[in-house]
Amino acid sequence: MSNSISYADSGVDIDKANKLVNRIKDIAKSTPRTGVMGEIGGFGGLYSLNLSNVANPVLVSSTDGVGTKLKIAFMMDKHDTIGIDLVAMCVNDIIVQGAKPLFFLDYLAMGVLDNDVAEKIILGIAKGCNLAGCALIGGETAEMPGLYQKGEYDLSGFSVGLVDNDKIIDGSYIRNGHKLIGLASSGVHSNGFSLVRKIFFDKCKYTIDTKLNELDTTLGEELLKPTIIYVPTILSLIRDLPIHGIVHITGGGIDENVIRVIPEACKAIVHKDTWEIPPVFKILQNQGSVSDSEMQRTFNNGIGMVIVVPDASAQEVMDRLEAMDEKAYFIGEVESRENNETQTQWV
Repeated sequence: MSNSISYADSGVDIDKANKLVNRIKDIAKSTPRTGVMGEIGGFGGLYSLNLSNVANPVLVSSTDGVGTKLKIAFMMDKHDTIGIDLVAMCVNDIIVQGAKPLFFLDYLAMGVLDNDVAEKIILGIAKGCNLAGCALIGGETAEMPGLYQKGEYDLSGFSVGLVDNDKIIDGSYIRNGHKLIGLASSGVHSNGFSLVRKIFFDKCKYTIDTKLNELDTTLGEELLKPTIIYVPTILSLIRDLPIHGIVHITGGGIDENVIRVIPEACKAIVHKDTWEIPPVFKILQNQGSVSDSEMQRTFNNGIGMVIVVPDASAQEVMDRLEAMDEKAYFIGEVESRENNETQTQWV
């Protein structure tokens, strides 16, 4: 047929996609392989569970993306760290319930498949998996002409972890007198970027190359700092110490996330000025005239994870964190709550 049209003519190059799969196979092999069966390229990822030391196994799953932080990666044409953010957003949600992440899958969609960019993204995902101690066992790369602008893509991830039913951390042991310990964030992490972009790029007319006196990097480099993966730190703590609640501080900030583990009969008292707030948040608040309450419910403001521990064990937990070179702060405590009181109070 002289006028026949191929799939490639419509903008989807199957041969290019197959070449990418072969590149991904080697990247996946760099992540932990215990339990992994087969290679990348099958219809589904296979994982064999070792339950010899788990009396009542429970699987914990999480799926997420990195939101409009992707726009910063596009602007900088830097794609080797955004995959760390993707893994972090999923595994940090799993570890808060005491579950060790086992494996990870990703979904990458592009308007026109760029194998070099895709490989950089997946290398970042593999690095994140190595930091979390989980395997990259599969995923999907889709070429969707007409759906994404040139040079843009979308990312999502999915992870599964394992915990013994008797060791699930759900906040049920939290009582009056428990202490709140905050683990430092690396910066904005992966939430609130729509407001970040509105303030910095729309209102202030900054660029990714703007250098501000308060920052030790360009603005773009500051905003693209990867989300911290807290899995190794939390696994070390829960192995030996009584950890009764863990909170991943994402969208909603401390205000709306801590109350997800605090019993209704309790309230969290958060003490202002007890931790070091990274300069980027102060710049955002000043340049955008953002209220304290809006900052508190939009950004992590320097605290990426909150641990709730009994008072008697609080100092021991802090000592362990210091030994692991983890920057941590006593940021508050749990108290009894009257029926009409809000569950998060700042003092």
